[in-house]
Amino acid sequence: MLTAENLSVEVGGKLILNGVSFRVAPGDKVGIVGRNGAGKTSMLKVVSGEVPPTTGRIAIIGDIGYLNQEPKADESIASQSVLDRVISGRSLDVLAGDLEKARLAMELDPSEANIKRFARREEIFALKGGYQAESEAKKILVGLGITESRFPLNLSYLSGGERRRVELARILFAGSDVLLLDEPTNHLDLDSKNWLLSFMRGYSGAMMVISHDLDLLDEAITRIFHLERGNSDGELIEYKGTFSQYKKARAGDELSARKRNARLQGEIKRLTSQADSMRHSTAKRAKVAQSIDKRVGRLFDQVGEVSEHSRIKVGAKMIEPPPCGKDVLSVSQLCKGFGQGSVFEDVSFDVSRSERLLIVGLNGAGKTTLLRLVTGELRPDIGHVKFGKDVSVGYYAQEHENLDPFDTPVNQMNRSLGGTITESRGLLASFGLSGDVIFQPTETLSGGEKTKLSLSLLVAARHNLLLLDEPTNNLDPESRVAVGKSLALWPGTMLVVTHDEAFAEAISPDKVLILPDGLVDYYDDNYLELVAMA
Repeated sequence: MLTAENLSVEVGGKLILNGVSFRVAPGDKVGIVGRNGAGKTSMLKVVSGEVPPTTGRIAIIGDIGYLNQEPKADESIASQSVLDRVISGRSLDVLAGDLEKARLAMELDPSEANIKRFARREEIFALKGGYQAESEAKKILVGLGITESRFPLNLSYLSGGERRRVELARILFAGSDVLLLDEPTNHLDLDSKNWLLSFMRGYSGAMMVISHDLDLLDEAITRIFHLERGNSDGELIEYKGTFSQYKKARAGDELSARKRNARLQGEIKRLTSQADSMRHSTAKRAKVAQSIDKRVGRLFDQVGEVSEHSRIKVGAKMIEPPPCGKDVLSVSQLCKGFGQGSVFEDVSFDVSRSERLLIVGLNGAGKTTLLRLVTGELRPDIGHVKFGKDVSVGYYAQEHENLDPFDTPVNQMNRSLGGTITESRGLLASFGLSGDVIFQPTETLSGGEKTKLSLSLLVAARHNLLLLDEPTNNLDPESRVAVGKSLALWPGTMLVVTHDEAFAEAISPDKVLILPDGLVDYYDDNYLELVAMA
């Protein structure tokens, strides 16, 4: 069980929660929603204990499993195998080591003390499910789309998306009493999402989940916490029921808020006009005008901000990429494998100037591996990658490596763009970043805001070839489409990996590359089904 009392959370000098209290009981599955930047991830970090609250307290009964939206790279586990990492969720790797030491000690000296020590270790190992652990861990990994050929690999060989799925598998395997999941469906294909939905429906503990995956919220959630950062800082509104029920209730609330605001603004206009007519008259009437001004001020405080998700300024002029030759990229007979297994063989394709190539395939087909081969981050076993004349490559790899966490978005854009403040703010706005957020340190931004900043900086860096690996993860649904439309206006060349049908459609692909077979075809809408399954 999880309880929050008088909880306040501040990020970047602003309250995202202000004195709220709530309780999540066993069996409750709470969805946390709100536009990018509302503070959902910051709230979950505080609930998990990763970050202390500004005020208030969190009480949790039982073990906690927390999936961070942006897990930090941990070199201490890089040499751990996929299977061992999952099994370590219950500390069974440590227990197995202790059991083996006790067994060896008993063989060397079968004294009564050593036999009892081994028996105690074995009892604990069995009670923790040690003898069934490997098969259970494998079942979870397969359910989340990690193929058996990846089980013996060290974590250092995996893509960022695969490592995150392994961490999710480890959390689910651990059997925690409280689950806190931040965007758990990122990097999952359709089958894996369905498996996760089934797990969530059957989970008996307390759960809080942030997700922009509407199917997940609709099928597995029993309550909704809506975060809104408007004039009333730090507001959390609870809605009972599924996401569909929340949307209906929220639409009704927003309609009522608009009507109320219209009435208040009408009254403000009437009173302001009345006060202005009295202000320069007699001293008595001027005093009445001051009294009316105070009433107007109180009315302004009552005018709430109605949520508007589609604020991205689509259609702003995009930065022209530098010129390059007509032939941008040529990949010939590319082969790559890890360990004993092959990821793909004999992949060949060409990309011309201004083309958009959509890369599709099931999890494990090698989509991220292909992008890393193109960038030179990995070396192929066989084959060649050749760039055309004056090609400059920009790579979006989900970890936001191109961001300075301590600098502001507008400063980073100024350095990259080399233009005026107005131009920098215009490009940031075209990706949905405006207002106070562009003057905050980047480390205080939400995952979705960091994604928008990272993409806008790639465009500003005047690359003419962009490699985009799941660029819409952490974006709310409206932002996904809007960012896709903004990128569609950019006239350079793109290679795109995505699970997002709406985004894939928005960028208007020219061709499709199907992995691991290496088949190339002209794009049509029939491939959107494969995007969703990928």
